[in-house]
Amino acid sequence: MTPEALAAASWLAPAREQLRSAVGQDRIAHAILIQDSPGTGGPDLALWLARLLLCVAPEEERPCGRCAACSAVTEERHPDFTRVGLIEEHKQIRVEQSRELAADLALASHQGGYKVALIDPADALNWNAANALLKTLEEPPPRTVLILVAQQPSRLPATILSRCQRVRIRAPERDAALEWLNRHAGEGPWAAVLDVIGNAPLAAADLNPGEVLKVRDETLAGLTDLLARRADAAQLAEAWSRRRKDEEGDLPLRLTCFENWLTERIRESLGAGTYSVEMRDGTHPNRPDRESNVPRLFDLLDQLRGLRAALAGPLNRALVLESLLRSLCVS
Repeated sequence: MTPEALAAASWLAPAREQLRSAVGQDRIAHAILIQDSPGTGGPDLALWLARLLLCVAPEEERPCGRCAACSAVTEERHPDFTRVGLIEEHKQIRVEQSRELAADLALASHQGGYKVALIDPADALNWNAANALLKTLEEPPPRTVLILVAQQPSRLPATILSRCQRVRIRAPERDAALEWLNRHAGEGPWAAVLDVIGNAPLAAADLNPGEVLKVRDETLAGLTDLLARRADAAQLAEAWSRRRKDEEGDLPLRLTCFENWLTERIRESLGAGTYSVEMRDGTHPNRPDRESNVPRLFDLLDQLRGLRAALAGPLNRALVLESLLRSLCVS
């Protein structure tokens, strides 16, 4: 995403102005926790702040996005900028990474200004890694700023949270998200895409809208056939879980569509009106009757969310999904 497109993301403007004011008055906290929702720009805001702190352009132009310092931050090669994240197949940020970061931050700045570190996703810090950061947070070196990005800050220890200034990014209004997507990602069926993935414009901009809607329609058609006994749960689970060795596949998106569909069934069964996810222009299951087993549907929803959370681990995806689909047939 270009700097111009990110600058036009109006929902990030309040956070940018808050941080710019703090830097301009030399009141920036030594630890910033950026709390965002998926696809709303937390990592992008964190990089913007790193560029703001390290940019060498005149103060009124920072971050310029053009100078050598801004380019070096973006490309993660600035000597005073360190980024810590997940490594290869690991699902947590490990204690060794925190210790290396603490040792690096203890050194003097190469260019005489700030030293900046970005931890993303910070809610992936394991217990030992979080504790290894405490000394740095309790006794930060001068002109050192630690930026953490988390979608689930409750997973961080209270000792970390209490030492961070929190900056929250709220999801944009639908109209603002659609306007931004049409302007910076091109014209497309973005409303339907956001209906599937939620109000996450930055995530939507990285997707092929035609593929998203194709997966949605295939998923909903599969559920229709399953309930009508025209499809087999094992075969459907195998087809949904199929992926190449080096690719994630589209199962996460299919599970999102499945979750939307289950939520719709629950709301209609409870007489709560229509859910915000619209499926009018594609194949979808018949409307459920009011006698549906709502507690069972809630249980299926919990199982589905558990499967989504466990996708990154060593899991027989097809087997777990097959069990879930079989349970749907008797709900």
